[in-house]
Amino acid sequence: MGTKSVSFKLPTNYSPELLQGQIAKTLRIKNFSYELETKSLDARNKSNIHWLVKAVVSSPEIKGDEQVEKEKLEIPYKKSNKKIVVVGSGPAGFFNAFVLQKAGFDVTLIERGSDVTTRGKAISNFERTGSFNAQNNYAFGEGGAGTFSDGKLTSRSKRISKEKQFILSSYVEAGAPEEILYMTHPHLGTDNLRKIVKTLREAFENLGGKFLFETMLEDVAITNSKVKEVITSKGNFPADALFIAPGHSAFETYKMLIRRGIPFRTKNFAIGSRMEHTQEIINRAQWGKPQLPGVKAAEYRLTSQADGKHSVFSFCMCPGGMVVPAAVYENTNIVNGMSYYKRNGNFANAACVAAIHPDELAGKTVSPIEALDNLQKLEESFYQYSEGYAAPACSINDFLKQKGKGSQFETSYPLGLKPAPLWDLLPKPVVESMQVGLQDFIRKMRGFENGNLLGFESKTSSPVQVIRDQSGLCEGFDNIYMVGEGSGYAGGIISSAADGIKAAIHFIEQA
Repeated sequence: MGTKSVSFKLPTNYSPELLQGQIAKTLRIKNFSYELETKSLDARNKSNIHWLVKAVVSSPEIKGDEQVEKEKLEIPYKKSNKKIVVVGSGPAGFFNAFVLQKAGFDVTLIERGSDVTTRGKAISNFERTGSFNAQNNYAFGEGGAGTFSDGKLTSRSKRISKEKQFILSSYVEAGAPEEILYMTHPHLGTDNLRKIVKTLREAFENLGGKFLFETMLEDVAITNSKVKEVITSKGNFPADALFIAPGHSAFETYKMLIRRGIPFRTKNFAIGSRMEHTQEIINRAQWGKPQLPGVKAAEYRLTSQADGKHSVFSFCMCPGGMVVPAAVYENTNIVNGMSYYKRNGNFANAACVAAIHPDELAGKTVSPIEALDNLQKLEESFYQYSEGYAAPACSINDFLKQKGKGSQFETSYPLGLKPAPLWDLLPKPVVESMQVGLQDFIRKMRGFENGNLLGFESKTSSPVQVIRDQSGLCEGFDNIYMVGEGSGYAGGIISSAADGIKAAIHFIEQA
C-alpha cells in the first residue's frame, strides 16, 4: 500500500464523484481511498472561482509513500495527588484542565457561569426581553465567549502545530464536522459549539475531572510566593497549582489578582464599532455574484494603516451572522458578532476597530486598574446614551461625513437600534482613524459604503497583560499561571486553547 499527495482545481459545487474521477485519471489507478489534506477557496479571478483541493491517496497500485505524519501532542502520564485548580471554562481553561487530567492530576475546573444549556436560555431571554443576566451572557458561562460566536478555528500563532492538531481532533471526537481538519478557514458556528463543549466536559469528567459551575473566584491565599488555597463563592479549595483563564472581560478578577501582587502592565488594544451589511453586498463584492454554489457566504479581512499611528482592521467577521448584545456588566452596552454553522443569515458583520494604547485614551500614563476602569466607563457611556441595550447606530456614510438624519434601518441586532452620532460617542483618535480606514475599505470592496455601524466593540482584546514567562507562570510566583485571552498573550479559540495546553505540558514536565 502506497500513498501519494495530489492537488486539483475543482468547481465550487464539485461532487465526491468528480474528485474520485480526477484522482483515478491523474494517478491512473482504480482501487484507492483518499483523505482531504487541505481545501481553500481561490476567488482572485471572479470569472473562475474554484476550490484548491489537496488529497492524500492510498492504493496498492501506488509505489512508495509520500505521506507525512502530522505532529502529535505527547501528554506524559504522571499519576499524582497534586491538586490543580483551573479557573474559567473557555478554550484556554478547558484544554489546560483536560490535558492535566489526562496526565493523571487531580483537577478541579471552576466556572463563574452556568452550564451551556442554562447559559443559552439566559442569553435567549436577554435578547427577547432585555433582561440582563450577570452570570450567563455572551462572555460568561460554559465554553467562554467563543461558544457564542462564529467559532473560527484559524490562528496566526506559530509553533503550535501539535497543539492545534490535538484541539481539532478533540473537537471532531466531540462531534465537530471533519472538514475542520482540512479547511483553510474552518469554523464551527455557535450551534455546533454548544453541543461540543458539553460533550468535551463529559469527556473531562469521565477521566475523573471535577467541573463546578456557578463558582466565582473571589480571592487567593498566597504564602511565600505560592498559592495555597483558592477562595470561591462555593467554598475554599486547596491548590498545589492554580491556572487562571478568565477571558478578556472579568475585570473584577483582574483587579483582585493585581491587589494580590500578580504583576500586570497596560498594552495596545483595539476598539470601534460593528459594521453590518446585507450578505448579498459582500457576496457581490467578493464573488461578482449574489450566490456561489457550494460556498456558504463570502468573507472578508480588511486592514488599513489609516493615519499611520493607529492601524484599523476588521475583526471577527461573521458571514451570514448577526450582531449580538455582548454586555458583560449590567450598565454597559457593547456589541459582538455570532453566526451558525450554515452561515445562512441575511446579514454579514465584522468589527471595525482601531488600535490604541490606554495611555492615549486617558491622555496620561495609567495603571492597569485605571485602564480597565476607563474602558468600563466607555462601555457605560453607550448604555447611558441608549438608556438600555439598544445599539447606538448610524450609516457608514453618515459616520464619514459626521452628520446624518439618524434614520432607522434593517439589522440583525435583536434589541433594536438607536440612531446615534457614533463620531461623538467614540474617542476622537479612534473616530479619525476609523474614518480613514473605512475609506480604504470602500476602495477595496465595491458597495461597502452601503453598510451601517452599530454600537461599541470593545472586546477584541484586553488593555492589560500579565507579566509571565512563556509557560504562563506569573512573574514572582512559583505556582500561579495565567493563560488565554485573559493573560493578554492569545486571541481566538485556537491560540487560547494552545496557550492553555502549553502551560499544562510545562507543568507536567516539571512535576
